[in-house]
Amino acid sequence: MSDIPLRLGTRRSRLAMAQSGQVAEAVSQVTGRPVELVEITTYGDTSREHLAQIGGTGVFVTALRDALLRGEVDFAVHSLKDLPTTQPADLVLAAVPVREDPRDVIVARDALKFTDLPRGARIGTGSPRRTAQLNAYARAHALDITTVPIRGNVDTRIGYVHAGELDAVVLAAAGLSRIGRIDEVTDFLSVDTVLPAPGQGALAIECAADNASLIAALGALDDPFTRVAVTAERSLLAALEAGCSAPVGALADLLADGQTVKELRLRAVVGTTDGTRMVQLSTTGPVPETYDQATALGRELATEMLAQGAAGLMGERAQ
Repeated sequence: MSDIPLRLGTRRSRLAMAQSGQVAEAVSQVTGRPVELVEITTYGDTSREHLAQIGGTGVFVTALRDALLRGEVDFAVHSLKDLPTTQPADLVLAAVPVREDPRDVIVARDALKFTDLPRGARIGTGSPRRTAQLNAYARAHALDITTVPIRGNVDTRIGYVHAGELDAVVLAAAGLSRIGRIDEVTDFLSVDTVLPAPGQGALAIECAADNASLIAALGALDDPFTRVAVTAERSLLAALEAGCSAPVGALADLLADGQTVKELRLRAVVGTTDGTRMVQLSTTGPVPETYDQATALGRELATEMLAQGAAGLMGERAQ
């Protein structure tokens, strides 16, 4: 085995460094080679604009992919929900490891649950998807909340709650788990309340398409069930022609009978950010055995959603 380190491209945020560090250890075990992290700053890290304004799609990914294509890094780790749905021909998703908890969570003052927040509670989130579903739930259950657009890393967001500027913030369970802060969660939001972003909780390990030996080695970290699920979710997102920052929630989960996985259920929602108009549908079928079958499942559900007016609820559609 070579002692030459493999270079892993990663964003600089604490969360990105944590999840890349975990992947680096796993890659080192399967390849027998040391792995060094190469920190790369992306446009999404430096821009202070809200994600909905800068487009969302690819803002955290492009610089990493450019480094891969220039040969400055051997592979890169992304949060799968940040990846644009179109895959460049010269790059390949070599592995999608086992997914973490895909749910969204609340970190609220006084250890409050979402439904126990006081009238007029201010809830921070930078996500149109979360905003739409929280407002829809509040409307349906006579809760009085105000969603407040925020940006920043986990520390910044939770800091708004500690400082008394917000009553609660919404974050991804997987991110808090990866940086060892899951104990700060005051409420896990059921996917019946808020469907996560397509691919949420999953990581993507990407490398050059012509690096056959590395693709083969990284493949040891791939989880087939996770890959099938996120493929269906991302196919739906692509068929809706929606970007990562669109108000689209989707989750594919495996339905098991005891130890035997029987079917895959795909649920999705699109809504206006004020929560007044929502299209929410689901479909259940045999567990896809190929990429094409998983893609078809997502595309079929998206077609049904478009027939029910989903396109008109998304604001600007992705270009």
